[in-house]
Amino acid sequence: MTRSKRKTPIAGAAAAGSEKDDKQASHRKLRRAVRQLIPSGKDDTLPVEQELTNPWSMAKDGKLYFDPANHPRLMRK
Repeated sequence: MTRSKRKTPIAGAAAAGSEKDDKQASHRKLRRAVRQLIPSGKDDTLPVEQELTNPWSMAKDGKLYFDPANHPRLMRK
């Protein structure tokens, strides 16, 4: 595995390395909302994650294709 490379030239479009913190906060917010609705008896319509958080406000802005000839370091895993 020391020489593993990407098969597809695609990478995240942002300076952030990952969205781990954003995803953890989003899931925490969803779990809290569900925990509050269940004891109140309003659990017939539970919220969806997209209702509580905006995915466009996270650290990355999607993914982009790049030219592997111009950016060989991005092909490393």
